[in-house]
Amino acid sequence: MSNLSSEKIKRIVERDRRQIMRIGSRQRLINFVRYLMPDFITTDFHKVYYEVLDRFAHGKIKRLIIQMPPQHGKSLGSSRMLPAYIEGLNPDKRICIGSYSTTIARDFNRDVQRIIDSDAYKELFPDTFLSTGGNNMYQRNSDVIEMVGHTGSLRVVGRGGSLTSKTVDISILDDVYKDYAEGNSPVIREAAWKWYTTVVRTRKHNQSQELIVFTRWHEDDLIGRIEKSGEKIVDARSWADIEHIDPTAWLRINFEALKTGDPTELDPRQSGDALWETRHSRKRLEEQRELDPVQFNCLFQGNPGGAEGRLYHEFKTYIDKNDYGTFVRSGCYIDVADEGSDYLFAACYEIRRSQSQVFNEQKKRFEPLLFALVTDMEMTDESTEITTTTIPAMINRNDVQKVWVESNAGGSQFEKTISKKVRAMTTPFYQGGNKESRVLTCSAMVNTQIIMPFGWENRFPRIHEHLMTFLRNFGANKHDDAEDALTGVYEKELANGNALPYGHQQRGVVRRN
Repeated sequence: MSNLSSEKIKRIVERDRRQIMRIGSRQRLINFVRYLMPDFITTDFHKVYYEVLDRFAHGKIKRLIIQMPPQHGKSLGSSRMLPAYIEGLNPDKRICIGSYSTTIARDFNRDVQRIIDSDAYKELFPDTFLSTGGNNMYQRNSDVIEMVGHTGSLRVVGRGGSLTSKTVDISILDDVYKDYAEGNSPVIREAAWKWYTTVVRTRKHNQSQELIVFTRWHEDDLIGRIEKSGEKIVDARSWADIEHIDPTAWLRINFEALKTGDPTELDPRQSGDALWETRHSRKRLEEQRELDPVQFNCLFQGNPGGAEGRLYHEFKTYIDKNDYGTFVRSGCYIDVADEGSDYLFAACYEIRRSQSQVFNEQKKRFEPLLFALVTDMEMTDESTEITTTTIPAMINRNDVQKVWVESNAGGSQFEKTISKKVRAMTTPFYQGGNKESRVLTCSAMVNTQIIMPFGWENRFPRIHEHLMTFLRNFGANKHDDAEDALTGVYEKELANGNALPYGHQQRGVVRRN
């Protein structure tokens, strides 16, 4: 009899425990996530992140910006769990999620559907559910879902997509830029801003809420534009900052991958501590920072203000070329002056193949790391009458085997002229990519894989000064010809192991003399 009573007591206790858990999961977002995902791991920063999102879900925060490094779980909270939780609290809410592409936005939609369809969710919010078929099947697709018996919905849209005639109570913008190249493209940044101001913002009303959460890419990205627009942004460091926020102001929380400054109430880490040590250790993050300090400052620290700094740190130099591997081929890259104020820039180099291996994402295999060892350079604003003599002389002097000539504007005629004066194979080509985006995106690889001759600061003082003082803020630079050309060397010769020995045909118009 006592055994039966003991089992009954256990069942009662378990029933009451589950009931308490359900009550707590309806009241707080982090409990909701734990209820649906019992194995969910929460670090100190996750607890802060979900507490802030919880206050947003309950309408205590109207405008919220969260900056977070890659791979730290931001989308799970902001674009999957949060919309499902809000619809559970109020199935009449009309939510819109925007991302850089419709495909990614649809993934968020499907994940939210799976959450709402789960048995655990039904236990918590039985009044919030989706159509299961029949005549209401139109209510369920990858772009929009509607709450049965209520006016609430979840709509997703890719950057540039339309929201015509759709009223939005809550907008969530998660990763408006796909990658570093998009973030560095002035064309895409401008398009993203116009889409936000003319589409997303126009669907709001007085009580609407906004959440912007993404990894920073550039000082002029969407968050940077909001800063420059004059709208008030409050950087929260304590819970009091959050509780007393002006409803017309943006509340911003920046989760740095590596802590800087003194501990705060929201981020009590010591300076230098990693945000998520067990997943992204301090050692690994510091190694990442060494590769490109400025890019790290943007992506991992949420501080693209550093992008106003120099584009390159000091280049590596060589004395013995054999230190960088075996000889592949010699080459020259020429960026011909497009306009009267531009410079012609030409660099001669040797391609070397090292024993080090790098993983080729496109080919899905490891390949030898290539380097371009610069042997000669010239940057000049002399007329073509002069440069069509001096540049061929430099090419022949350095025993160049292959010459790349940007054929934009006057480049095509320049290539035809020098092809008669050099012993090298010449290849004209059209450079169609956005210059600013290309240069910024490839800057780390240029700084790592293009090697200058020892003492180059004395041999090429003008070029050295230009490269080492070039700012990431393109508008602050008078010329960008050298940077454009070195980026071209990386793209044509080093990226994805493209360099071939002399005699191997490569794509493009080829002249051999």
